[in-house]
Amino acid sequence: MIELISNAVVIDGNTIRSAEEARAKGVDVEAARKNSLAARILAAHNTVDQSEDVLRIRFDALASHDITYVGIVQTARASGLTEFPVPYALTNCHNSLCAVGGTINEDDHLFGLAAAQKYGGIFVPPHLAVIHQYVREMMTKCGGMILGSDSHTRYGALGVMAIGEGGPELVKQLLGKTYDVTNPQKIAVWLEGEPRPGVGPQDVALALIAAVFKNGFVKNKVLEFMGPGVAGLSVEYRCGIDVMTTETTCLSSIWTTDAKVRQYLEKHGRADDYAELRLEGPACYDGLIRIDLGKIVPMIALPFHPSNAYPVVEVVRHAPELLAQVEDEARKQFGDAARGLNLCGKIRDGGVWVDQGIIAGCAGGSFENITLAAAILDGKSTGNLAFSLSVYPASEPQGLALVNNGSTAKLMAAGAVLKNAFCGPCFGAGDTPAHGALSIRHTTRNFPNREGSKPANGQLSAVALMDARSIAATAANGGRLTPATDLDWSASGLADVNLDYRFEPLIYHRRVYNGFGHPKPEVPLIFGPNIADWPAMSALTDHLLLQVASVITDPVTTTDELIPSGETSSLRSNPLKLAEYTLSRKDPDYVGRAKAVDAMEKARLANPADSVLMARARALFALCGLDILQGASDLKNVGIGSTIFAVKPGDGSAREQAASCQKVLGGWANLAVEYATKRYRSNLINWGMLPFITDADLAATLKVGDWLAVPNVRKAVQNAEPTILAYVVRENGSAEQIALTLKDLTDDERQIILDGCLINFYNSTRKQ
Repeated sequence: MIELISNAVVIDGNTIRSAEEARAKGVDVEAARKNSLAARILAAHNTVDQSEDVLRIRFDALASHDITYVGIVQTARASGLTEFPVPYALTNCHNSLCAVGGTINEDDHLFGLAAAQKYGGIFVPPHLAVIHQYVREMMTKCGGMILGSDSHTRYGALGVMAIGEGGPELVKQLLGKTYDVTNPQKIAVWLEGEPRPGVGPQDVALALIAAVFKNGFVKNKVLEFMGPGVAGLSVEYRCGIDVMTTETTCLSSIWTTDAKVRQYLEKHGRADDYAELRLEGPACYDGLIRIDLGKIVPMIALPFHPSNAYPVVEVVRHAPELLAQVEDEARKQFGDAARGLNLCGKIRDGGVWVDQGIIAGCAGGSFENITLAAAILDGKSTGNLAFSLSVYPASEPQGLALVNNGSTAKLMAAGAVLKNAFCGPCFGAGDTPAHGALSIRHTTRNFPNREGSKPANGQLSAVALMDARSIAATAANGGRLTPATDLDWSASGLADVNLDYRFEPLIYHRRVYNGFGHPKPEVPLIFGPNIADWPAMSALTDHLLLQVASVITDPVTTTDELIPSGETSSLRSNPLKLAEYTLSRKDPDYVGRAKAVDAMEKARLANPADSVLMARARALFALCGLDILQGASDLKNVGIGSTIFAVKPGDGSAREQAASCQKVLGGWANLAVEYATKRYRSNLINWGMLPFITDADLAATLKVGDWLAVPNVRKAVQNAEPTILAYVVRENGSAEQIALTLKDLTDDERQIILDGCLINFYNSTRKQ
């Protein structure tokens, strides 16, 4: 079904050779590395010498939603923003339906509209479109690059290399700076065959994620989709696969383009944005993923990760074993709260019964997915018991098309509920199921609590990911888990469903504010009572004393665990209030510990000669054999803060708050064996936090309350020293020397850390 080849390959037309075979045929393999679509697009957007390892990219457009854009504008404004230099879309699809926090959400939306007017941006009002659907329909241009502050910023199927990053990376673009990244490896994804009826894009995506996530096969690399199988896929089908590549941990993606992409752009009034992207001569890749589409079957990703994927028929066949494994994992993560998650109780009458179905967002809410779901449910009923089905079209233009082709009526008659364009089911702010319930969703993620439950309050439910086709087939059976391939697609006429889509541009023309190129600096920003500026942040001191405030030994730690999504995101525009929820689902005592240490730092800043703090700091350094504090005011050179250890933090969302909330609470560093994604590591750096790499053995001995003494850290960062020697001081007074590394920091990234955060960095640059 899926084959992974880890060695370099050269593709020329329909011929795939190893690099050695290509050399034997006279191919200049090193020159062929520059021929991939990804290499050509990156080169076109790189602002420095092509021979350098680090690329400095300028993007053609930017996009943010209402969890992130207030913080981005506030950061950029504090750093000297005057106008948006490229098209920048501010969409309102994440908190637009949250009934949390009173006026908070609409206050932020008014801020966004004012920012679009003042700086020359694009403002997409609430309920009109989810972020990625709007960009697909209105902003993609073949051969371009787009940067978004959402992790699922992926438009490769439309010929655009797109990257999801934390907000500070967009700030850099707004200030005319660059996105700096080590030239990524490129992996060819060779598609062949044709999906069988009933197999949808989510099935292909889940099979791919299962094959490459755990082994890190494509981590921080670019996936390039090609091969004879591409031509048989519609553009929306391609987009459905492409948007899920984020869950592989790849950096970006790109696809070959063809007449179908041209027709898609023509339908959206953007024929001039089409360009044919295809290989021109032999191209070398660092690896290959070969996917036989004809062998893909309906898949389901069981809780709590998209990579925990199995064929639906296997889950039904081996339900007691597989569902028990999920229950075991829930107990490991949530303890007593997991007692109510009796997934094995879903097994009855020879099947597995789920409680809820959701088709929504940038992955599931497409015209084609919903039209086929409606055809499957035509004349059937979802039943009048616990099972429910909700459907969210990804945009109002798509919603109108579904009304016009009769799909909306079919779904409503079957018992489904049609809702607005909204990302809530993807991040825990919509359709939260009952305690103990299992929801199947064609959305992007099924991380813990992505469905909105609160384990700290004794609540726990779970999400499994499936394709819209199989969700509809399950709904037609009243909630009994059913792969869509069980349906007779020929006899039922499902294979002949009309999927022709007519886009109505007036919906956007009448409501979207597009001020790009026409900033109005006289327009004031509108600040609701919850919109607050970033607190002042200190520059890196000569030495650090960091208390370990949390130790997380899970194999992977998601950004949702670092800072929860869902209703807490309503506090996104108030750094101090949002920080109160840091690690609240993973380590509820973290905030109190971090605040206690931060109180010491505040006391140090107020009085660098504080005798109590001086004595404590001297004692800690003395245990390490260090005589650092000699003068009465030397404490001014010693920062006191907190740190966390996690084996592999940062999988998931691009939200910068996963790092900035730690910084607001006095965090100076993370200790990790590795970082799950570049975007989380970038967030740490941009908020002035040290992204230390340490040995895996430390996890076995490190305890909450231990101190980390890092002498001469400022000098080490300034001099780009490969190894930084530090000391772990235990509660029993023993000290152990450890080696820390800071890998692959650019000169600017080092200076950002030295200055204390991105805002300080730009302010210091402006003063020079």
